[in-house]
Amino acid sequence: MDVQLDKYQALGNDFLVLFDGDVDDEFVRRACDRHRGVGADGLITATRDATNQADLTMVLRNADGGRAEMSGNGIRCLVRAAVAHGLVGGPEITVASGAGVKRLWVKDEGVTVDMGPAVLGVEREHTSPGWRQREVEMGNPHLVLLCPDPADVHVAELGPKLEQLRPGGMNVEFIAPGPGQDELRFRVWERGAGETQACGTGSCAAAAAAHAWGLVGKNVTVHNPGGALDVEVGEETLLLTGPAEFVARVEIPS
Repeated sequence: MDVQLDKYQALGNDFLVLFDGDVDDEFVRRACDRHRGVGADGLITATRDATNQADLTMVLRNADGGRAEMSGNGIRCLVRAAVAHGLVGGPEITVASGAGVKRLWVKDEGVTVDMGPAVLGVEREHTSPGWRQREVEMGNPHLVLLCPDPADVHVAELGPKLEQLRPGGMNVEFIAPGPGQDELRFRVWERGAGETQACGTGSCAAAAAAHAWGLVGKNVTVHNPGGALDVEVGEETLLLTGPAEFVARVEIPS
C-alpha cells in the first residue's frame, strides 16, 4: 500500500506529515532522503488526541529516524496541514507533543506557538576570545554559542562534535547580535538532521540565551538562513511566530 503524506516547510525547515497512520524508522529515513526519497528534515505522524487533553497528538522523527521531543517549525507545519484536512478549525489549537501540550494560534500572517519556558543551564567555559556558550532546555536540549560571526563558523565540522557533549545529543546554535537592535544572526546544527535552514526551538533557545546575556530585549527577530522568526521572551513562556506553507502531497510505497 502507498502512504500518503503532505509536505510542508517553514523557512526551509521541511517536514512530511502523516495523519492517522504509523511508519517505521526505515520508512522515515527513506522518505526524508533528499536524493532517493522526497526529502525532509523530519516526519510527523499525528492523530486526534485520545485523552481529550489536546486537539491533536504528534510524534516527531528526525530525518535519521530518531525520535525528537519537539519542533517549533514542525508543529506549525502540522497545524497548517490539520486545518487544511479539516481536522481542526482554530484559530486556537492544542497539540500534545513529546515536550507537553502546546497551544497555537493560526493567523493570516503565520502561526504562533506557546513554546513554554526556556530553562537556562550553566554557562560552559570557552577558550576562544569573544565566544560564550550556554545550555538551554526548550523541551529538547540546546547548546547556544555566542560567536563573532555565524557566517564564518564551520557548522558541518563543529556541529557533530558539540552535539555529542551531552548523552543523547543536543541541538547546537551559533549566534551573534545584529544586524539591527533586538535581532540575532543565527545558524543551527540539529541532531538527527544536520545543518538546517531554520529551527524554531533553536531560535527560542538563542533568544533566551541572548536575552540573559543582555544582548537583546524581550521581542527578538532571529534571522535563520531561511528567513526570520519572531520570538517574544516572557518570564514564564516564549511565543514563537513564523510562516508554515504547503509544498506538495505525495504517495510513497510502504
